[in-house]
Amino acid sequence: MLEIKNLCKNYGEHRVLDNISFNVDKGEVIAIIGGSGCGKSTLLRCLNHIEEVTEREILFNGKNINDIPNYHQKVGMVFQQFNLFPHLSVIDNITLAPVKLHLMTKDEATKKARKLLKDINLLEKENSKPGNLSGGEQQRVAIVRTLMMNPDVILFDEPTSSLDPEMTKEVLELIKKLVDTNMTILIVSHELGFVRDVAKRIIFLNKGKIASDDNVKNTFENSTNKELKKFLSNIN
Repeated sequence: MLEIKNLCKNYGEHRVLDNISFNVDKGEVIAIIGGSGCGKSTLLRCLNHIEEVTEREILFNGKNINDIPNYHQKVGMVFQQFNLFPHLSVIDNITLAPVKLHLMTKDEATKKARKLLKDINLLEKENSKPGNLSGGEQQRVAIVRTLMMNPDVILFDEPTSSLDPEMTKEVLELIKKLVDTNMTILIVSHELGFVRDVAKRIIFLNKGKIASDDNVKNTFENSTNKELKKFLSNIN
């Protein structure tokens, strides 16, 4: 589904991502882990085409993402800071994109949005502004907003980093439901217990390079990579 070929990303003379290559299959759940500044979020932003790559390419179903119209509809992204419009209600935040892009009528979008909000027990909040919601509620609304576009892939960039433990639990439970639907997911997360439960594969970035790309058991129990073992030891 996604094919990353020798991807490099520079900011000025600083190389953030160095020769990154891996494939993502349909229905696969991949966790990307690593220390602060190793390039995890930058990688997701390149995959979402928010950032232009410095060298080489990213393919989606065999085509360069630069040549795919409406690519953001196919590969959605959920950010750390929710990025909801503060002046719009929950329902308007969720329906804005599909209506603006003429993917649905206003009535169709509202009907689907209400169903999704009901599924996450937030239907009663449809007319609330984001500032009146908890952090966990805002993040779940942000996830629903992404789901409204029927993406083929969802990228999660530290979706619980700004949440307290109870709110974190709510968001992780929703992501787990998406995993159970065979959604293709790449998730950057420091919640290693959750990662271990849901991911089929772990990519460990170190200094902008892929230092390990393996299944969960090998990553957590059998790896001989010194940097990975040091990272896991520090987290634990």
